[in-house]
Formats: sequence, C-alpha cells, structure tokens
Amino acid sequence: MAYDKFNILTSTVVPLPAENVDTDQIIPARFLKATEREGFGDNLFRDWRYDVEGNPKKDFVLNDPTYSGKILLSGKNFGSGSSREHAVWAIYDYGFRAVVSSFFADIFKNNCLNIGVLPVTISPEFAEVLFKAVEADPKTEVEIDIDKQKITLLSTGASESFDINSYKKENMKNGFDDIDYLLNIKDEIAAFAENR
Repeated sequence: MAYDKFNILTSTVVPLPAENVDTDQIIPARFLKATEREGFGDNLFRDWRYDVEGNPKKDFVLNDPTYSGKILLSGKNFGSGSSREHAVWAIYDYGFRAVVSSFFADIFKNNCLNIGVLPVTISPEFAEVLFKAVEADPKTEVEIDIDKQKITLLSTGASESFDINSYKKENMKNGFDDIDYLLNIKDEIAAFAENR
C-alpha cells in the first residue's frame, strides 16, 4: 500500500506530553477487528478522547481546537506495549505524518517506517524546547527535512539531527512500503534473474 511521499514537512504541532504511551492507549484492542487500514483514526486515543457515552473529553488535546497539525509531539517512550500495526494505522489515518519523541519502542518505530509515519527521535532537552514553544504559541511551526535528517523550530531556528535507515528513508521519500519498493524495481529483478 503506497503512502504519501515525505520530503519536507512544515506544520504546527499537537503536543501530548504523556510518557510511556503504549499501543493499547493509541488504539484500544477492541478496535482491532477491522482488516482494512482505513477508519482507525476515528478511534485514535479513543479512551482518552471520549467518555463512556462517546462524548469528547474537553481536556484532551485532540479535542482542543487550539492545537492542530500533522506532527504529534509526545513524551518519552512512545509506542511501547504490543506490536500492533493498527496503532500506526490510526496515527496515519488521523492525519499525522510524523511523531516526535525522545524515545520510541523499537517495534513501533519500525511499524511507523513501514506505514508512512516518520518517527523522529530527539534529545529530551530539545523535546522540552519544542513543548515550551508550542505551549507559548500553538501556531508555532516545525520543519522536518528527511533529506537533511533535521528537525527545526522555525520561530528560533533551533534544530537537531535525527537518524533514519537509508533504505527506509528512500521508501518514505517515494511513498513506498516494502512491496511497493520491490514492484518499483521489478525490471531489475527480472534482468538479474535472467542472468542466473
């Protein structure tokens, strides 16, 4: 399944300072029955967003019109818990294209890279700079440049570099998952096979 190409993302930020956010909080297990990848965004952070009667909780950031954007800024240890891909499907389907944190669970991070959400790991100090900037001005924009592997707070120019596997980087830039990548080089594969 192809995803949106990722080159330079400039966006406002949705701040979620909670730490140790696990995949069951991102998308509760009762919503994992669907086999299609669409529609999961409706239930992103379901138990944090809505009360038992389905009414939006006003104190949760996704229900606060003050904040919007394609970048989710989270506290340390985001995506821990089970290995469910549905958590990243929900994040992508909601409209986020990048998640920024000082630490990601490994399986969650790999799922992000396979599904078209860029996980950007930054230092705890830079995370604090970003949280404070967004709190002071919710219209603050952040730029994420995948080619330069740099995240920048545009209001001040403060920035940090981040790591990404070169293969996954190229896939993100082209909007490819692993199957798309193979299909893209099928002629090269066929030529290689003919010479064997």
